This record gives sequence, structure tokens and C-alpha cells, in this order.
Amino acid sequence: MSGKTERDWKTERVDGRDLGLDEVLEVYRSSGLGERRPAGDRERMATMVREANLVVVARDADGALIGIARSLSDFSYVTYLSDLAVVHGHQRSGVGLALLEATRRQAPDAKIVLLSAPAASGYYPRIGFTRHDSAWVLNPGQPLTASRTAAEEDAVTHP
Repeated sequence: MSGKTERDWKTERVDGRDLGLDEVLEVYRSSGLGERRPAGDRERMATMVREANLVVVARDADGALIGIARSLSDFSYVTYLSDLAVVHGHQRSGVGLALLEATRRQAPDAKIVLLSAPAASGYYPRIGFTRHDSAWVLNPGQPLTASRTAAEEDAVTHP
């Protein structure tokens, strides 16, 4: 899978199973995203990268990993961008935008949905994303709770 040359780096789609975990962890840590991901849990991080079905990376001229976009996509309707991470030294150089463009080329008819890190919330509107106010998160270990009894729900839906 060859990529597009951008300045002194290139992007390409890869199989997450083929990436070295140490280089991936270095990108997460250097980018600042490691603070918001389980970067200290090697097994979990390995699973995250291995099981993502759309992984795009950026490598510099020497082949060093400098960025990663990790997504889950049906390649038709939606691509969920789980992570966009660029090493500190290459931030604000176009690597992140190139990773997003390469991700989009893999599923051009699918919308891209993401949850932004607070520090990056100003970036996405500048590059064309639209804010969406109805995203919801259920964290691991957090139980689902009933908001109404079955009788109350039935009364609302069948008056």
C-alpha cells in the first residue's frame, strides 16, 4: 500500500497488526493523546490498534512513525475516527490533515464522526467538521439504567 508524499513524510493505509507497538505508543505519548488513552496498558493498546479496521499512518523520510489515524468504518455510511495522533515535533505541519484526508479517501461516501479531545476542539471546525451536540458515551463498568418503568414507557408510547 503506497502513500502520497507530503513534504518529507508520507501517509499510507496499513494493517494495524503490522505496526510495532513501541512506535505506536511513542506517537500517542508524544502527541499528548496518551494521557487520554490507556497507553500504560500494552495489551489493551495492542488490541486497539490490531482490531481497528481502518488505520492510516504518516512516516517521515527515514521511516519513523510520526502520526496515526485509527478508525472503525463500514466504508459506506460512517467512519468513527477513534484517534488522531501526531508526534509533538510534527504538529501544525499538515500531518493531521493529511491523515484525515487519507482516511476519507478510503471511505469517500462515509461521514467521519469523532469525539474531540478538549485541547483539539478548535481544530476540527477550522478544517470543515461540524459540531454535533447529541453524542453520548457509556464508559466500561457504567451500568445502563432504566429511566422509566415499563408501564410509564407504555403510557407514553400508547396513550
